Amino acid sequence: MSERTVLVPVDRVARWLENFGGRHGAVRLTLEGVELLASAEDGTRARLRLPFAGDYAGAPDAASFTAAVVPPAAWGVLLVRKGGFAVARLEGAELVGSKTGRRHVQGRTKAGGQSQQRFARRRGNQARQAYEAAAEHAHRLLVGSSPAELGSPGPTPVELLVCGGDRAAVDAVLAEPRLRAVAAVRGGPWLDVPDPRRSVLDQAVLDAGSALVTLTD
Repeated sequence: MSERTVLVPVDRVARWLENFGGRHGAVRLTLEGVELLASAEDGTRARLRLPFAGDYAGAPDAASFTAAVVPPAAWGVLLVRKGGFAVARLEGAELVGSKTGRRHVQGRTKAGGQSQQRFARRRGNQARQAYEAAAEHAHRLLVGSSPAELGSPGPTPVELLVCGGDRAAVDAVLAEPRLRAVAAVRGGPWLDVPDPRRSVLDQAVLDAGSALVTLTD
């Protein structure tokens, strides 16, 4: 028995289930806990989970499942890898702010002794500066500035944060004390992305709002 997970855009769930039936035989839809379960004739099963960590309790059909998708009022995406980051703020389905950035972080070296130690310190400083830049923009977009900083109320902290990239790098950025509120609402699928660029961020936003489908053969 093998298991794998795929992300399916919500507007393609019905077509995906049709294709699933075409590959594996007649499909029966039922509810299993908070998921929609598709059981095919050949024994293959697909468990569909709502995006945004939602629990499904509707009728066992694709139309009801799709209609149950409700994006949070305010949510965000944070992608971080060494030398690059991307952050987006969304209100419902609308992208209201984003930022991508790159910082140079040197690769590894084969040098030894003091040269290796100097290189490691320099590389560590570069990575720290990259993470600090990412944290600054994440705070601005995901938490918002205080009334004292802006002279008027700023945006409220996001209700859900979907992350991706390098786990250690994301943890380093979210260790910033000002990001404690958004670090506490991390959820959704982990997004395995390359170096964050605008196109990567756009795809990550789509993936974050997709149904999580676990296939069991």
